[in-house]
Amino acid sequence: MASASRVAPPNPRNYSLQQTMLRIKDPKITVPFFVDHFGFKLVHKYDFPQWSFALYFLAIPRDGEVLPEPGTAESEAYLWTMKDSCLELTHNYGSESDPEFKVNNGNVEPHRGFGHIAVMTRDVYAASAELEAAGVKFQKRPDEGRMKGLAFCLTPEGYWVEIVKRGEHSTVQSKYTLAQTMLRVKDPKKSLHFYCDLLGMSLLREAHFSDFSLYFLATLPSGTVLPANPDSPEASEFIHTMYPQVLELTHNHGTESNEGFKYHNGNDQDAGQTRGFGHTGFLVDGLDEACVELEQAGVTFKKKPLEGTMRGLAFAYDPDGYWVEIIQRGGLKMM
Repeated sequence: MASASRVAPPNPRNYSLQQTMLRIKDPKITVPFFVDHFGFKLVHKYDFPQWSFALYFLAIPRDGEVLPEPGTAESEAYLWTMKDSCLELTHNYGSESDPEFKVNNGNVEPHRGFGHIAVMTRDVYAASAELEAAGVKFQKRPDEGRMKGLAFCLTPEGYWVEIVKRGEHSTVQSKYTLAQTMLRVKDPKKSLHFYCDLLGMSLLREAHFSDFSLYFLATLPSGTVLPANPDSPEASEFIHTMYPQVLELTHNHGTESNEGFKYHNGNDQDAGQTRGFGHTGFLVDGLDEACVELEQAGVTFKKKPLEGTMRGLAFAYDPDGYWVEIIQRGGLKMM
């Protein structure tokens, strides 16, 4: 157990968790779902007719924050310099009229991997009742299951959205905030090294149960004082009072010693898997240099900065094969 004071580590490349990408069926249904029910705003949109897809970036503004008008140079600049996290919803043209279209929500065997996104609110019970009255479907209501006081609702595609209670001492006034993205990992030692030692995240909290463990990470300014003991009530309170999104890594005990075990990364289709979750994304200062450093540290890449038709971004693989987009702070460029 940690006992001495802990602080957020140096982050010389200024990595920051900026996005979680999900594939969607119909933006006319899913974008309003997040906007109307949870207070997300459209930050920016890209259309790529040459590749038959569009991207919708949604975020929940901080208290009193006014976002630029979507579709402007100002909104694009905001997107690629933002301090907080957003959802990237990817729409492949034609899926809205395809009766066979479905996504892998990451929670059904044999292709589990991504688990959920989460929002935080003052009153989980009141929020759940309001959402259900508005027609939102639920995977778990607050008083169902072993874990009371939290809920899981479903997006139009069937992705899970956890609803968690904001800490009593939080100064955040927004009804909802984007709270977390959860990924299942095979070996937490390897994953913590990747996200903390290489991408500059801080381990804020860990929780251990009989058959699984949870690790909560976030990008915080270097030197931020952290809870001395990550396995403590103070650590739990810390993540429930802050604004930034956390990355929740779930480790089911024993997977680390199972040589053939792997999770589905949301993208592979080599064994007939359905796609769903796409990637997490980090902004960084000095993309080219950052990718060289990652490669020297043994990280492998799906796409390097100078490959493909989009410059100013790369895709690395984390230890479980999840795609991690790394984007030059200030924006991408098209060839």
